[in-house]
Amino acid sequence: MPSSVTALGQARSSGPRMASNACCCCPAAVQRRLPILAWLPSYSPQWLKMDFIAGLSVGLTAIPQALAYAEVAGLPPQYGLYSAFTGCFVYFFLGTSRDVTLGPTAIMSLLVSFYTFHEPAYAVLLAFLSGCIQLAMGVLHLGFLLDFISCPVISGFTSAATVTIGFGQIKVGTVPTQDTALRPLPVRRVGDAVLGLVCMLLLLVLKLMRDHMPPVHPEMPLGVRLSHGLVWSASTARNALVVSFAALVAYSFEVTGYQPFILTGETAEGLPPVRTPPFSVTTANGTISFTEMVQDMGAGLAVVPLVGLLESVAVAKAFASQNNYRIDANQELLAIGLTNVLGSFVSSYPVTGSFGRTAVNAQSGVCTPAGGLVTGVLVLLSLDYLTSLFYYIPKSALAAVIIMAVAPLFDTKIFRTLWRVKRLDLLPLCVTFLLCFWEVQYGILAGALVSLLMLLHSAARPETKVSEGPVLVLQPASGLSFPAMEALREEILSRALEVSPPRCLVLECTYVCSIDYTVVLGLGELLQDFQKQGVALAFVGLQVPVLRVLLSADLKGFQYFSTLEEAEKHLRQEPGAQPYIREDAVPDPRVTLLKA
Repeated sequence: MPSSVTALGQARSSGPRMASNACCCCPAAVQRRLPILAWLPSYSPQWLKMDFIAGLSVGLTAIPQALAYAEVAGLPPQYGLYSAFTGCFVYFFLGTSRDVTLGPTAIMSLLVSFYTFHEPAYAVLLAFLSGCIQLAMGVLHLGFLLDFISCPVISGFTSAATVTIGFGQIKVGTVPTQDTALRPLPVRRVGDAVLGLVCMLLLLVLKLMRDHMPPVHPEMPLGVRLSHGLVWSASTARNALVVSFAALVAYSFEVTGYQPFILTGETAEGLPPVRTPPFSVTTANGTISFTEMVQDMGAGLAVVPLVGLLESVAVAKAFASQNNYRIDANQELLAIGLTNVLGSFVSSYPVTGSFGRTAVNAQSGVCTPAGGLVTGVLVLLSLDYLTSLFYYIPKSALAAVIIMAVAPLFDTKIFRTLWRVKRLDLLPLCVTFLLCFWEVQYGILAGALVSLLMLLHSAARPETKVSEGPVLVLQPASGLSFPAMEALREEILSRALEVSPPRCLVLECTYVCSIDYTVVLGLGELLQDFQKQGVALAFVGLQVPVLRVLLSADLKGFQYFSTLEEAEKHLRQEPGAQPYIREDAVPDPRVTLLKA
């Protein structure tokens, strides 16, 4: 397996540098766009064995989850399966992570439900348009935009989505009575509630068994290894096992003529037809045009692609870091975008990277993205041969699968961590969390704006370190940009020129890596103010690019010293300290010495 990681890593290491120096058709560029070429030539039988086991494990998880997530999206159950296989085949060619699996997820299904009004045509069109947007972002290398969505904002959104999805599944145990005229209020079905709780308990027990399994050693007895493998298989395929158990219970009641559970019901048989996405919809009231459909989906055309990319890239980065290999974020954008575009031709709704199924994939020992082929084939086989059996799956069992899948997404630890590390970061988290219960797009937008305002405030008001002594030394603790110039000027004036008598000052610029025109003007004005007061302002620790800019500006009275000691000596009027520029510091033959 380490060699597979190396092969995938080598594909990433080619990076933008080689792409910029070579034509788009050179082998390195082609390999960067088709990562399969990095690992396929060295594919081994051992990898095939591990990929098959992992793909089978993920498939047994994906099928019941797909049925459950279709319920969250408000769509017929077959649409969950339609959405579960395209990503497996696309990622085989384009994916840069061996662990990631693409398909329907709880959060994406919630967004689809919110923006598509439980209409399959809207959901499929949303997949197509989202994929086009994601592809465009990948082609234009706009993946860096995702970096402006901070971790507290993401955590606030996922936690709010978890609460919404979890409470949304409680309705599965509640149905209207038949006599709606006399008894319009819903009544709780005890059978569904009991079965749902039993399924959740079984899923929890199997998960705990998986988490606490001791490692297997070759010297262990054969019986111990076999029992270990049996427990591992049962806990890995726990979703399929629990759903099958619930379906068997429901079928047993069906045979007796009494059914205490709400069943999934009829699921369309066979593979989905290949056809273009619906660009218009005919209803009893007329035809809804493409423009009207886009207007109806509104902010969903921005929120769904963005959240899909965030979720997928976050999952890929997390497992790449955990398993010591690299991913290409822009290539991931292309993979998820093409998956959604192609998926829309087989009636898929928007998909993204699944954290839960990716974890199953990694824990199963997957070696390459080829494991997804097994998962995709398994989903297709279930569509072709097993849909008649899905009729007996109780909805409460699928609700249990959803609740257990989204429960880990509610991050309780982050509240304690932010309280210890930086309490101000709790603000965007709480803003996002609370507003997402009102409107998802407003929650994400408000959280991102709060984070951006905090970022701008730190840039406009950087911390400064002040050292009192014979000579006042002031050091900006971060970069220096135009929003920060006024605050720096006010602090310098208050500490050096608005005191009696005025004091000389050394500006220590070690952390300043670049300056702009506004900063140059501000420093020039400060130099003039110091000259009027009869004191000096000196600079220390200027990096070469900053020094070049200041020299080009030809500031009157500009003094630069290589060390703080020399600056202090000169400002105290001690002999032997002259301001200068070392020749090797600035590769400009015209500048050799700068005198006071």
